[in-house]
Amino acid sequence: MLKVGDSIPNLPVLDEDGQTVRLTEYAGQKLIVYFYPKDNTPGCTNEAINFESARRELTAAGWKILGISGDSCSSHVGFKLKYDLGFTLLSDPDKALIQAFGAYGEKTNYGKVYMGIIRSTFLVDAQGKIVKVYEKVNAAGHGDEVLAAIKAEGL
Repeated sequence: MLKVGDSIPNLPVLDEDGQTVRLTEYAGQKLIVYFYPKDNTPGCTNEAINFESARRELTAAGWKILGISGDSCSSHVGFKLKYDLGFTLLSDPDKALIQAFGAYGEKTNYGKVYMGIIRSTFLVDAQGKIVKVYEKVNAAGHGDEVLAAIKAEGL
């Protein structure tokens, strides 16, 4: 998993319109890059709604939220509409960027071991350097947790 001080990878993903973008195109902006397993699942929905509830304060503090999963662009569009999400969701169907961040690996659920997206969040400064990492995130209240850290740590 990438660490504080690392630069963000310059790999392509798809925006909600299916256009290729790279995180480096957001240069000059502070980013909250969060990886989540799947649209419309209970934990991922909870996390997205919590980020949405914190979005105005995060935006006012100068942060842009980017959610990334392996879901399709059309899935993201439906997910955003269903839950009135006002932030960007990016699609990484081949999981290249997800793997480059180290947000893909072995997981266990009900005793079953499998490979999947590890719920994790990276705070990235305007120069594209990681300033904070959240590994194995608990979805409930995570947006509020990030907002509190940004305020407390002056990020």
